[in-house]
Amino acid sequence: MDVSSFGVLILTKKSFRNPYAIEELRYFSSKKNLVPIYFDLNIGDCLVRDIVEKRGELWEKHGGELWISYGGLEKEWKEAVNGLVRADAWKLEALEGCWRDCILRAVTHLAMRLGRRSVVDRLTKWREKVDKEEFPFPRNENFIGRKKELSELEFILFGDISGESERDYFELKARSKREHLTIGWSKSRSLEERRRECNWENGSRKGKEPVIWKESEKEIEMQSTERQRYQRPRSSGRNSRRKRPAKFIYGKGIACVTGDSGIGKTELLLEFAYRYHQRYKMVLWIGGESRYIRQNYLNLWSFLDVDVGVENCIDKRRMKSFEEQEEAAISRVRKELMRNIPFLVVIDNLESEKDWWDQKFVMDLLPRFGGETHILISTRLPRVMNLEPLKLSYLSGVEAMSLMQGSVKDYPIAEIDVLRVIEEKVGRLTLGLAIVGAILSELPINPSRLLDTINRLPSRDFSWSGRETHSLRKNTFLLQLFEVCFSIFDHADGPRSLATRMVQVSGWFAPAAIPVSLLALAAHKIPEKHKGTRFWRKLLCSLTCGFSSCYSKRFESEASSMLLRFNLARSSTKEGYIHFNEVIRMYARRRGVTGVSHAMVQAVVSHASLSHHSEHIWAVCFLLFGFGNDPTVVELRVSELLYIVKEVILPLAIRTFMVFSRCSAALELLRLCTDALEAADQAFVTPVEKWLDKSLCWGPIRTNAQLNPCLWQELALTRATMLETRAKLMLRGGQFDIGDDLIRKAIFIRNSISGEDHPDTVSARETLSKLTRLLANVQAHTSP
Repeated sequence: MDVSSFGVLILTKKSFRNPYAIEELRYFSSKKNLVPIYFDLNIGDCLVRDIVEKRGELWEKHGGELWISYGGLEKEWKEAVNGLVRADAWKLEALEGCWRDCILRAVTHLAMRLGRRSVVDRLTKWREKVDKEEFPFPRNENFIGRKKELSELEFILFGDISGESERDYFELKARSKREHLTIGWSKSRSLEERRRECNWENGSRKGKEPVIWKESEKEIEMQSTERQRYQRPRSSGRNSRRKRPAKFIYGKGIACVTGDSGIGKTELLLEFAYRYHQRYKMVLWIGGESRYIRQNYLNLWSFLDVDVGVENCIDKRRMKSFEEQEEAAISRVRKELMRNIPFLVVIDNLESEKDWWDQKFVMDLLPRFGGETHILISTRLPRVMNLEPLKLSYLSGVEAMSLMQGSVKDYPIAEIDVLRVIEEKVGRLTLGLAIVGAILSELPINPSRLLDTINRLPSRDFSWSGRETHSLRKNTFLLQLFEVCFSIFDHADGPRSLATRMVQVSGWFAPAAIPVSLLALAAHKIPEKHKGTRFWRKLLCSLTCGFSSCYSKRFESEASSMLLRFNLARSSTKEGYIHFNEVIRMYARRRGVTGVSHAMVQAVVSHASLSHHSEHIWAVCFLLFGFGNDPTVVELRVSELLYIVKEVILPLAIRTFMVFSRCSAALELLRLCTDALEAADQAFVTPVEKWLDKSLCWGPIRTNAQLNPCLWQELALTRATMLETRAKLMLRGGQFDIGDDLIRKAIFIRNSISGEDHPDTVSARETLSKLTRLLANVQAHTSP
């Protein structure tokens, strides 16, 4: 206290009965360096007379002659409280809803007073980034219902509730030794009673045994200190029991929400994040799709100010393997999240408990639970990490009706009954209800005609397969509702409506926000062939009378605006980006028009930016090379393949390896790309029979390599570049034997085409020398 430049004191309504707080007030006031931060207090509340005389609702409970409570003197107490008036220049009030802003203002003011300009600059840049990129979507101002779920999430994460949520009635279910036990908390019960009930539920079967939060690679569960962990029986026979999910763990900082696609899980998480974001330093939003979740997690490095590159994960004492380098990068982000700083990590649409690339558990990415960082997960899985999730139910009848009616609120009783029929037919999904409300608001039709139109539309026959298509397979009415929207777009714009084509091509992009310009470019590249179903488009002609004139000449922004208005897409906080629900993306892929995937590949390759659209470039790679057991979706000509390899694949692989330490993914991409080049080369040297190449003497059949020697040489040299790049990356993982084999193949190709004295050949020989020397050192150390 003697040497401090400023005395920062957090004042609460209980601080005035604390002798240490009063002493600090007196001391820093006398030195004129007091910086008070009023926590859930106003500056005008801290008046001596009001406190002593218990004036106002606040001091009726917490006021009085507070110096008596700790045996102090009245004069000294009043001098200390009056000292707050002299610190009036620091108007820092941390009220509910502005905690983070108050802390940032305090840090900024203190840094400026102390002359720490670098701190101010860093904080300013960080705030600018947060303002632009913290949330993926703008807040839904028309959010309906979910009060109970929001209260449950708050209680699960914080172990406490406050404000308006405390008055809401909610019911929590947890497994206990008595089956079907339900704990109901109503308005009449006090918060202390709720806490006691919660503590009882978290106890073990023996009552007050201490409880430990256990964390392992495969499961997370509550354990008593005197009880062994329940092991799942190995036998799959009749008597084997399945492990039950753990109880709701209140106040441990992790919550999981599950439900069908389109029911509103993302909306719930978004509303919670907006409502409580001031309690955290930042909301970190991660897409949970299994192919992209690791990259999305490592993308947090820019917000957390950590470096996850390969150079920072290398141990100078020994060579780390690729797996160790990846784990080092992940641990850097994980360690930052485990500091005593509150973050809210939202994992939206978690597809699997295991990572798609290496089958490691997603839990390995997350910080240890129970700390300041909270984790919120949405998923379609019935269970995640052995925790019983919060099952998201449908909206109530009143809320669903309000969502479907949209801007029209005066329907007759007969039309209200029709809306109830539509609600049931659409599966009561929030997505379907919102689309119905948008159609009724945008078009001059009533629910009866809309229902008749949907029923008369022919349903498309698809070959459904896979668990992810279950929600579409059982809800054909929702698919017909999508078709109604497409028919509206086509009637407004003609058979090649830009809005319809943008939806069709969206299914092949990555599950992230898509730039409207890139989406429209891909839509324009869809082949012209179109088979119109005139019957149902004519059916809607009378319904959309006058609607097409307003949209005769629509550009990209107008088409995206229509998608947003009809709730087929949602806006993004990134300007010029839109996002599509997974249900719509799945249907767009199944609906399938010839050439759509190829159009997406062409658009991304020609206009996507590696630094801004890397997830969509990865989506292109998945279509081209068939990772894992996936088939190759898009076939390319050799010239197109060469361009993509040079301009897209190589830069993407090197960036993925060096910047994010995702060694396995980068090397797998390069391997598959090399295999594709080898297959193309094999096709080039295979004899082809063309009648133009035949002479009158029936000469030998020529190959494509002979017909196109320049293209064949370029193909071979590109393959050599891929081999050399892979060999250089193998150096960084200690796999010298594999690298030696790869570089020798590259040298052979370059010797054959460019000669021994070519600079590229010389460079490859230098790499071979380095690999040979390192490999010899390894063999010398490992030999007995």
